[in-house]
Amino acid sequence: MKLYFSPGACSLSPHIVAREAGIPIDLEQVDLKTKKTKAGADYLAVNVKGQVPVLELDGGARLTEGPAIVQYLADQKPATGLAPTAGSLERYRLMEWLNYITSELHKSVGALFSPTIPEDYKTQVKTEQLPKKFAYVNQQLAGKQYLTGDSFSVADAYLFTVLNWTNFLKIDISEHGNLKAYMARVAARPKVQEALKAEGLLK
Repeated sequence: MKLYFSPGACSLSPHIVAREAGIPIDLEQVDLKTKKTKAGADYLAVNVKGQVPVLELDGGARLTEGPAIVQYLADQKPATGLAPTAGSLERYRLMEWLNYITSELHKSVGALFSPTIPEDYKTQVKTEQLPKKFAYVNQQLAGKQYLTGDSFSVADAYLFTVLNWTNFLKIDISEHGNLKAYMARVAARPKVQEALKAEGLLK
C-alpha cells in the first residue's frame, strides 16, 4: 500500500495508524501548493480533489478522506483494537468522535492556515469558537487516557494530528489540563514518534 501525504497535514493520522497497526506502507510526499508528488507526478491525476491523504491499495484502488482511511487500516488488523468491531455501539462511538474531529476541529483549525481567510475571522475562531471546542474535548477526557477509554484508537491519531497544528499556529491549549496531558501522552507513543520522524517533524 502507498500513502500520499504532506508532512504534518491530516495525512499524519493514517500514517500513525498504519504504524500502530504494523501495516507496511510506502510514503509518497505531495506538495499541496503545486499539486505535484516529490517524484514530479501530477497529483491531481491521483486525487482530483487535490488533497491528502490518499491510500492506494495493492490492487490499485484508492481511498480518500482520513476518517475512512483510518477505519480501513484498523479493520485490516482487528486484533490491534484500533477500532471496535464493525456494527457494535462502540464502533459508532468511535465514528462520533471521527465526525466531531473532522467537522468541528479539523475544519476550524485548518482554516487558520489559509492566507485568504480574513484576519478578523481568524481572531473570532481563535478567541470564540476553538476555546469552547477545546473545553468540550478536555471535559470528555476527564478520567480517561484516550478518547474512547484506556485504549488508543484511530480517533486519537486524528485528534492528535489536528491539535498538533496549534503548535504551528501559536494557539495555547495549556489551560485545558486534560488535553495538554493527552497530547504529551500520545506524542510519547513510539509509533507516533516514528511517524513524526519519518515526516521530518522530529529530529
